[in-house]
Parts: sequence; structure tokens; C-alpha cells
Amino acid sequence: MRNHTGHGQTDHSAHGSHGGHGSHGGHGAHAAHGGARPGGLAVSESGYTLELDTAIFTAGAQPVRFRVIGPDGQPVTEYTPEHEKELHFIAVRRDTAHFQHVHPVRDEKGTWSVELALEPGDWRFFADVHPAGHGGTITLGIDASVAGPYDPQPLPEATGTARIGEYTVALDGELLPGEASELTLTVSRNGRPVTDLQPYLAAYGHLVALRAGDLGYLHVHPEGEPGDGTTAPGPGITFMAVAPSAGTYRLYLDFQHEGTVRTAEFTVRTPALGPSAAPQAAPEHQGHHHSAHAHH
Repeated sequence: MRNHTGHGQTDHSAHGSHGGHGSHGGHGAHAAHGGARPGGLAVSESGYTLELDTAIFTAGAQPVRFRVIGPDGQPVTEYTPEHEKELHFIAVRRDTAHFQHVHPVRDEKGTWSVELALEPGDWRFFADVHPAGHGGTITLGIDASVAGPYDPQPLPEATGTARIGEYTVALDGELLPGEASELTLTVSRNGRPVTDLQPYLAAYGHLVALRAGDLGYLHVHPEGEPGDGTTAPGPGITFMAVAPSAGTYRLYLDFQHEGTVRTAEFTVRTPALGPSAAPQAAPEHQGHHHSAHAHH
């Protein structure tokens, strides 16, 4: 499991295990990062800065181009892949509608490009990357504006189920502030459990959580991985996750079945803990230089 809240907030020299997906066997020890801040709240972290060609767009499908500028002032051209990709890009309108998780293409000069379907309103773009030579994954965030009549949507009500066409995804578990908790998302189709989920980016599911109000970003990967001999291809996908604070969160689960990637969306509310229940970091994390994505 990886709960990437706030990658880049502190030094990552102690986080060598956050390389490619082949290192996931040790992720269980990373379950509790109590009190960590979410990622993506800053355009610049650890000397790396997200730079858009333009931050103003018209509505509709169109290319978005950007670069990650390194500490030397030049676009980064070498990355350590995470879950089979050098960069994971999340685009979401600030009312949490129109979520998109895509994978841009990079040219030799370090400029990334991807086509997005953009509706009018204020947007937040997140780049989740592990620059080569850097100690871990960082999540950078930047605002963008899409011209046109803006029809903001209210936050959907909290519910334990999401429906996408013939598919239903049920959420079991509670997201807790500063404390690792287990979330299981169970996929069914027309009332029948789906037991043949397909690997997507080296996992049976990818979960992004965004905190309503500031879009603080977490990217959580599931326990186990395809081909490890113990992880079943559904119907349940289990994650260990920790919320950085009390509040309302939007969860987006990407899963693949019969060659199509679908996204299930949930609203969850994380309760406040009293002072006597203030979370403490797990013993193995004392002095652990890691602050909680959202990759993925």
C-alpha cells in the first residue's frame, strides 16, 4: 500500500522503497503516517515546479501541455516510473466534478502533453512524479481556468455505493483522520460479483482521495498486486488509507474490466477525533521522513 499524502513535504531520503511497483511488498509498513499533510497543495515542492503552457482554456476537448522544472531550472527529462508510468496526471474541477486520471506523453525536451475534456469553471491539475535522483514521489498542483458559463455542482451526498452503467461498487470501511484504516471496494455487475478484474497499471484498482475545500490530494494503492499468488482479481479491492484531517473527501476508484477502465465516485465524511484520541505515528515511523499521494 502507498498512501502518498504530501510527498515532497519533507525529505525523502529514508524512502527508498518507493521505487517502481516491484517494491510493493514492503508497503504494508507504510500504513500509518499520522498527521501528515496531503499533497498537491503547492505548485512547487522540493525544488520542483509544475509549469503550464497556459492556465486559461476554452471549453471542450483540447491538448494541455506542461513541464516539471527541476532544481537546475530546466525541464526534467528523466523519471523513475511508478505503477508503469513516469507521470500520473489528475484533472478535476474545483467542485470535484469531471475527474480525469490520465497519462500524458513526454517529448525529449521534457514537455508533457495530454488531451483533456474541460468544462467551464475553475480546475486543479495534479502531476504525480518521481524525478530520477530524487528521494521519492512528489505531487505538484496548479490551478487552471476554463472560460464559459460555469454551473457549479453541489457536493454529492455521502453514500456507500456508486453506480457506473451495469456496475455497482460498494464501499466498506471508514476513512479516519491521522489513522490507518481499511477500505474495501467491492465490484459487481448486474448484481453478480466481478471476479475477473484486469490489472490496470500493475494493480486491480487505483484510489484517489481529494479533500473538499482545498483539494488536498491522496493517491492510495491497494494491498497486494496482480500475480503475487494471494491477491484475487475481485470482487473486493482492499486499501489501507489515512486521512490527513477530519473533513469531507471525494474518493475516485479506477478499475478495469473487459478492457475498459471505469471510475466509481464516492463522498465520505471523516469524523473529528477528540484531543484524547489524537493520533500518534506508528512506532516504526518515529523520525520517518515522509509526509501521504496519490498515485498513482
